[in-house]
Amino acid sequence: MNISVVIPLLNEEESLKELHDWIAKVMQSNHFSYEIIFIDDGSMDSSWQAINDLVKKDRNVKGIRFSKNYGKSQALHIGFKKAKGDVVITMDADLQDNPDEIPGMFKMITSENYDLVSGWKKKRFDSIIGKNLPSKLFNWAARKTSGLKLHDFNCGIKAFKNDVIKNIDVNGEMHRYIPLLVKNAGFINIGEKVVRHQARKYGKTKFGMERFINGFLDLITIWFISRFGKRPMHFFGALGALMLVIGFAFAIYLGIDKIIINPGGRLITQRPQFYISLVTMIIGSQFFVAGFLGEIILRSRQDKKRYSIKEELNL
Repeated sequence: MNISVVIPLLNEEESLKELHDWIAKVMQSNHFSYEIIFIDDGSMDSSWQAINDLVKKDRNVKGIRFSKNYGKSQALHIGFKKAKGDVVITMDADLQDNPDEIPGMFKMITSENYDLVSGWKKKRFDSIIGKNLPSKLFNWAARKTSGLKLHDFNCGIKAFKNDVIKNIDVNGEMHRYIPLLVKNAGFINIGEKVVRHQARKYGKTKFGMERFINGFLDLITIWFISRFGKRPMHFFGALGALMLVIGFAFAIYLGIDKIIINPGGRLITQRPQFYISLVTMIIGSQFFVAGFLGEIILRSRQDKKRYSIKEELNL
């Protein structure tokens, strides 16, 4: 199979048939063998019924329905797990991603040997204050932190080699940083393609301003995990050692000062340096304990179920 199209969605009943017909037209005109996997992330409208109708008329359509809303990352996780195509395309279901971009991205993966091709919505039709400016700030921070020279980390339309999506773990809200997850998994041939962005045709966006706050917090998380996730003692142990050295240095200074330099001076417990020494040594010990606990948790953790699938169609 040439292509798997993975489409997470939430309350997008109005756009699904139009999106399916558009994708099918592109696939058939380019003679691709394909599958379209819709993941209903707990929609409250008739999205699942629309997917049912599409499955009945097109054997290339497959559906997965979550029992409740778990988030885009979990939807992508199960979509990646089920995808069989040599190239996997992700798209949003709101018709803002253009299926006509698929052949060009497919060619970049197959002919130019990219592991990941990320879309770049150079010209956007979103609110300047509500989305465009926060998005530019967000992408600037992601570039500086990750070292990847991409303009649009969170663009919905992306293309992957199949073995890439089978080797990354998209969880929490990490769908914003899939390029960084790909890089951390050892796939470094990451490219970018300017894609056409379209104004939302139906409904309204499911994301508010809080996503940018959460996005920056997730960026810090993924930076930390990518550097210290497999060796937490390296981080906490280094901080603990630094604090202990500072504490011991103050303690030695106080001892020498009291015994040799100024024996008749104030009691050690009456000097602020004593409490600085005490607190830093306590904090240093706590960092060491945190490092040890991190190592223990890392070695004993078991992956737990992150979502509940209510129904599957044609899988």
